[in-house]
Amino acid sequence: MSHNHDINHHHTHGANKKTLYISFLIITTYMIVEVLGGYLTNSLALLADAGHMLSDSVSLAIALIAFKLGEKAASHSKTFGYKRFEILAAVLNGLTLIIIALFIFYQAINRFAHPPEVASIGMLIVSIMGLAFNILVAWIMMRGGDVEGNLNMRGAYLHVISDMLGSIGAIVAALLIMFFGWAWADSLASVIVAALVFRSGYYVLISGLHILMEGAPKNVNVGNVIQTLQNTKGIQSVHDLHVWTITSGLNALSCHVVVSEQMSIVESERLLHKVEHALANQSIHHMTIQLETSAHQHDNSILCKLKAVSSRYHHHH
Repeated sequence: MSHNHDINHHHTHGANKKTLYISFLIITTYMIVEVLGGYLTNSLALLADAGHMLSDSVSLAIALIAFKLGEKAASHSKTFGYKRFEILAAVLNGLTLIIIALFIFYQAINRFAHPPEVASIGMLIVSIMGLAFNILVAWIMMRGGDVEGNLNMRGAYLHVISDMLGSIGAIVAALLIMFFGWAWADSLASVIVAALVFRSGYYVLISGLHILMEGAPKNVNVGNVIQTLQNTKGIQSVHDLHVWTITSGLNALSCHVVVSEQMSIVESERLLHKVEHALANQSIHHMTIQLETSAHQHDNSILCKLKAVSSRYHHHH
């Protein structure tokens, strides 16, 4: 059971990494083309769009580094390896999206006050090219990567989607400027896109912080987990329960369960196998369950009441 999960997790991890690598090459290549085009034609619009692509390229590079570090084996100093680095990368991507959104808001307010002269035709051509490339990358990510289940992958994907929305907004604004002479359309489109970018960044940031704070996984119903444990034949009670996420797609559980004093080692192994099978169907992939008798039980609380203690002496939790 555990072995199958490892195979599936490794397969998804490899697909995500390959997808990110292809997306990174496409985005970075187009960014270089835009920088060269902007320099040769002296087009500020091209250089500005290249800046958007640069933020995507950097976010994809961060996500790739996170996946690579996540492959490093566990060690004595890091017993879970570097898997949590993927979550740190997602938090960084979410924070970057929020900063980008706030910067766009700031620029848009200035432009409302003093609308600059916009080269609408050049803006339209660049925006259409940018939209085409972003659609291609978003399609590659959706087809080959886990943009729903993996938070790191989702953060990179939302970066691309935000840039795609930016291109759509720029196309609409360019058309409004061309046909109606509405110079403020560029600023209005920027505000709408900035709001969407901010929302995406906020979602990724909050989800990442929830994992870093050892919060219960969103795809695990802790009430159902407790009920499963309590209803398992042979278990008298449950306490010191923890459920958390190590990295996207890898949830863990630890708890103490009270069993009969007469239970043999063979019977306890059967009991643990039954519990592992039941909890695996509830998205718990890694579990540590301590069996003990009622004489050993020190707390009746299902959830752990952990207190900070002095390092000078050992306190049994």
